[in-house]
Amino acid sequence: MEYSIKDINLFKDGENKVNWALNHMPVIKYLREKYSKREPFKGYKIGACLHITSETANLILNFKEAGAEIYLCASNPLSTQDEVAAYLVKNGISVFGKRGETAKEYNKNIEEVAKRMVNFVIDDGGDLITFLHQNDKYRKNIIGATEETTTGVIRLKNLYKQKLLKFPVIAVNNAKTKYLFDNRYGTGQSTVDGLLRATNILIAGKIIVVCGYGWCGKGIAHRMKGMGGRVIIVEVDPIKALEAVMDGFLVMPINKASEIGDIFITATGNTSVITLKEIDKMKNGVILGNSGHFNVEIKMDEIEKYTIRKKTIRNGLTEYNLKNGKKIFILGEGRLLNLACAEGHPPEVMDMSFANQFLSIKFLKENPKLKINVYDVPEEIDVKVAEYKLATMNIKIDNLTDLQKKYLSSWELGTL
Repeated sequence: MEYSIKDINLFKDGENKVNWALNHMPVIKYLREKYSKREPFKGYKIGACLHITSETANLILNFKEAGAEIYLCASNPLSTQDEVAAYLVKNGISVFGKRGETAKEYNKNIEEVAKRMVNFVIDDGGDLITFLHQNDKYRKNIIGATEETTTGVIRLKNLYKQKLLKFPVIAVNNAKTKYLFDNRYGTGQSTVDGLLRATNILIAGKIIVVCGYGWCGKGIAHRMKGMGGRVIIVEVDPIKALEAVMDGFLVMPINKASEIGDIFITATGNTSVITLKEIDKMKNGVILGNSGHFNVEIKMDEIEKYTIRKKTIRNGLTEYNLKNGKKIFILGEGRLLNLACAEGHPPEVMDMSFANQFLSIKFLKENPKLKINVYDVPEEIDVKVAEYKLATMNIKIDNLTDLQKKYLSSWELGTL
């Protein structure tokens, strides 16, 4: 489902959005300038399954400027910004997918990218990599891949544990310059953004239940707290739960939180976090949203069966009239709400995430004989991205003196 000529007419809006994002992605801009003349990816094909946003467009254009032939499909049916897709097409990128595509179209578009017999894969959620593992005929040219998000890394590590992984993958999500900023600040801010765009409600005074206190959940909880929300954390990990308590949040089981919450946000990366059992206890008029990668955290199939009628209230907000006489409101069809109801993470954090992507693919190209495994981003890349970012912010830091280095390398620390 490649873009048609009439769709390309959207490209001017996309051009403005992409350029605006680039102005806030100085590391990506620096890497584009550095590698456009060298063209390290000349002769290589790259397949990408990512949220098609203005930030993603800048990563894709970096690869094109660096010589790659690149193909792009969406990693979520509701995350594509059509004007951005049109702009990429106008710039010679093959884009498969549109906002609101069906599940059948979504899977077909993944296959379209796979059919290009790419050398490298950039994934967000693991759907493209999974497809390639299920279809050997498209996999023979692959040197390696990268994975952007927590959910995808979990899938790939399970593939490796079961001895099914067929090529090396770098877990970009595990870079400190990714999860400490993208997951925490990006997910936190964009989730609030999506909630507000879809509802225009006041957060102050509301009881916000955040399910999951990983880096994404932390970001959401702290942003909601900062806007006056009374935040409750639901967790299954005792260490994360204890951390939430020490951070000043109430912590309780979902069956208790479901009775008192006004807004529920899931961010666990797991399935069946909010089921009909919890929904039946909720107050009339609660709002439910999901910021996990897949739409499995809120049991939408159970809600649909328990619904008498539903209607769209606002863009990204659906009212469900339930058999128990109550109403609930669902954000973005239970899909990733910060992209279904807003525009995703701000460019300043994606600047670092996508710098890791670019440099990790470059690392795979320069190390084509890596053993099959799921690798963390090499520390030198992680540190380099932080250095680049600080430099673009005109922030300087100290360096260790020779004496300090000697002290830290000694086992007799107190004697130097």
